[in-house]
Amino acid sequence: MPEIRNIKKVLQSKPVLEGAGVHLKRGFGFNEVPLFDPFLLFDDFRSDNPDHYLKGFPWHPHRGIETITYVLDGDVKHGDSLGNKGTISSGDIQWMTAGSGIIHQEMPKGDSKGKMNGFQLWANLPAKDKMISPRYRDLKSGQIPLITLDNGVIIRVIAGVVNGTKGPVQDIIIDPEYLDITLPPNYDFRHSTKHGHTVFAYIIDGQGNFKDDKRNSELENANFIGNESIVLFDDGDEINIATAEHNARFLLISGKPIGEPVAWQGPIVMNTNEELRIAFKEYELGTFIK
Repeated sequence: MPEIRNIKKVLQSKPVLEGAGVHLKRGFGFNEVPLFDPFLLFDDFRSDNPDHYLKGFPWHPHRGIETITYVLDGDVKHGDSLGNKGTISSGDIQWMTAGSGIIHQEMPKGDSKGKMNGFQLWANLPAKDKMISPRYRDLKSGQIPLITLDNGVIIRVIAGVVNGTKGPVQDIIIDPEYLDITLPPNYDFRHSTKHGHTVFAYIIDGQGNFKDDKRNSELENANFIGNESIVLFDDGDEINIATAEHNARFLLISGKPIGEPVAWQGPIVMNTNEELRIAFKEYELGTFIK
C-alpha cells in the first residue's frame, strides 16, 4: 500500500510589505529555512486594490536562486539585464534562473477592473549550480496543459507529469512539480509524489480535508484547511485530499531537497556569508553581471 503523507506543518500566510510598497501575503520565507528545502519563499500577491501593488518591484538583483511567478489574473510588466521584456498575463508563468546574477524588475498592473492575482515562489540552487548562466522562460497560458479527470477534477500541469501529460517547465535542477488543482465538491483526491521530495500545498479557494493517518478519524473535520494556508507534508508516496460541500483549489508544489547551508540576504542566496559579501560588493562596483 502507498504511504500517505501526513501533515507536518500548517502555516497561515501573513501580511508583509515588499518592493517599493507592495502588500503581500507570505506563506513562508526566511524564518522557515530549511523546513521547505529546496524552496525558500512563497508570496501571494492577490489584491483588488491597485494602491497595494502598483508601486511594484523596481530594478533589483538576484543570484543563486530561481524565481517562479504565476499569474492568475491581471498583467505584470517585466524587464531584465538579459534584454528580456514584456508582460506576464492571466494564466502565464515566468520561470527565471538567476544563477550567477541577473537584474530585473516586476511591475504589477492588474486587469481592467483593478484585480491583480498571482504568486511568486523562490527555489534554491545547489552550490555547484549557483553561478550557472542565467536563464529566462516566459510561458504563455496556452502552453500550459489543462487536463480534466473523473468527476470534474481540473489540473494545470506547469511542471511534472499527470496521467502522462507533461508540463512545459522541464530540465530544472530540483526536479520540481508545480500543479494548479481544482477539486469538485464531495471528492476524494489522491496524487502520487516522489519519495524524499519536499511537498507542500497552498490553498487559493474553498477548503480541503488533508487526510492524515496520524490523526484520529473523529478529528477529521479539524483537518479542513482553507484559503491562504500552506500545508507542508511529511515524506511518503502520495497525498490524499477530500472536499465536502464546497470545491477546493490549491497549488501543489514539490522538489528535491538540496541539504546545504543557506546564506541569505535580501534578493541573493548563497552558501556562505563570504559569498554574500562578494555578491553585494560586485553589485556596488558594477561587476555583478557575468
